[in-house]
Amino acid sequence: MKTFGKARDDGAQIGREALIALGGNQSSVAGGPADTVMKSLKILENMAVQVVAVSPLYSTHAYPPGSGPNFVNTTARIRFDGEADQILAILHAVEGQLGRERTNRWGPRTVDLDLIAMGDTVLPDAKTQALWRKLAFDQQSVRAPNELILPHPRLQDRAFVLVPLADIAPDWRHPLIGKTVQEMLNDLPEADKKGVWPME
Repeated sequence: MKTFGKARDDGAQIGREALIALGGNQSSVAGGPADTVMKSLKILENMAVQVVAVSPLYSTHAYPPGSGPNFVNTTARIRFDGEADQILAILHAVEGQLGRERTNRWGPRTVDLDLIAMGDTVLPDAKTQALWRKLAFDQQSVRAPNELILPHPRLQDRAFVLVPLADIAPDWRHPLIGKTVQEMLNDLPEADKKGVWPME
């Protein structure tokens, strides 16, 4: 599946478009991290999800530093004829098929599929999204919402999401911040951006 950086032309498109981020640093039944990430996209396509575009694969250091092997990261534009919570359930099902266990927040994992955005949808509402988006850094590793937050509250902070996302959706605009993916990426410190590099 090499749709890197461009949309596929498969004829009629389905449903609504969403942005997802994929990453992992542990082997699975599909192979190493890169194989696992790409396998997750193939599984998605067998679950009524249309993969429209996929960014190149990138490497990033594990966080916190020294906590594990480097991560493989990519992003994808997908289309799905359903609601955001249904997409999220499918993403979690794919993670389960590839051995993901949610035991340690920010810990090593076979694969992580995050729903980043779905058009200009804000969930559950602008106030709640803003509260999680502005959550103090020392709370981010210990607190997690019990409901779907869209756009993803850490989107604007993460180079490992914004760098690959700029390959396939540079003009998507955050409905609350008002900035595009490319503008949010430009706002990040250079050190953050240099911590995300293309895989060979």
